Amino acid sequence: MAAVAAAAARVVVAAAGNYGRLTTSYFFLHRPFSATSISISRALRLNPNLNGLPRRRFTCRAVYNPEEVLIKEEGQPKNLDYRVFLVNHSGKKVSPWHDIPLRLGNGIFNFIVEIPKDTSAKMEVATDEPYTPIKQDTKKGKLRYHPYNINWNYGLLPQTWEDPSFANPDVDGALGDNDPVDVVEIGERQAKIGQILKVKPLAALAMIDEGELDWKIITISLDDPRASLVNDIDDVEKHFPGTLTAIRDWFRDYKIPDGKPASRFGLGNKAANKDYALKVINETNESWAKLINRSTPADNLSLV
Repeated sequence: MAAVAAAAARVVVAAAGNYGRLTTSYFFLHRPFSATSISISRALRLNPNLNGLPRRRFTCRAVYNPEEVLIKEEGQPKNLDYRVFLVNHSGKKVSPWHDIPLRLGNGIFNFIVEIPKDTSAKMEVATDEPYTPIKQDTKKGKLRYHPYNINWNYGLLPQTWEDPSFANPDVDGALGDNDPVDVVEIGERQAKIGQILKVKPLAALAMIDEGELDWKIITISLDDPRASLVNDIDDVEKHFPGTLTAIRDWFRDYKIPDGKPASRFGLGNKAANKDYALKVINETNESWAKLINRSTPADNLSLV
């Protein structure tokens, strides 16, 4: 036990030393399994200087460097059994929702692409399947498509969750949609399904979809040629004029061809700035931590 405690102390120190940077020591300290949990507790008592560390940085269970994760397709595209998994180099499946770290440090985040720019297949993380692969959504047994192409790369922020029991006071008490937070990436390149991009948040849209709050975080990939020019909402208007309005209008209207009403938007029907987007990310990351720690009921969601 003493050896385990010492090892746990080294893990906590390593995590503290790498605070805010991507590392394979970005550890899964929330996992409540016996000796390890006891050892971590002892490690914290033996290292009192660690007690002041921001706890939410240790809700991450990821041990995967996104640059070492591979995309593995199972089945054929445009078929009901088609799945896009993430795997490590040994072939072990990795959850894009749970096992990829959210933060990279310095205001940079990982973004996982579900729907590539200029495509219409409604691809999404299967939150109720083991390892949460990306699949094409269905309705009445048929594959779903948007009525027209989406003009940006679209996907999710890992390790976030919009809690359906939380009534957001900023958005008329709307409840979360029970999914990871959505991302709209405005760069010029088309990404691939399952690709992990490094992005910086620029703005946030509070979409209310059939009564549920469905945040859209507007970002840009660091590898975009204009990434250095945009750091907040005003820069988007300057260097990507009309883009924020186009995004809002696309999501407002995309369900109308299916006979559904137009989506609404909170926060005065306008996009909020970068600071507000970061607030949304932090809050939904904390909600995810409660979900993964089972302090919030998971119901049919997969935590694997």
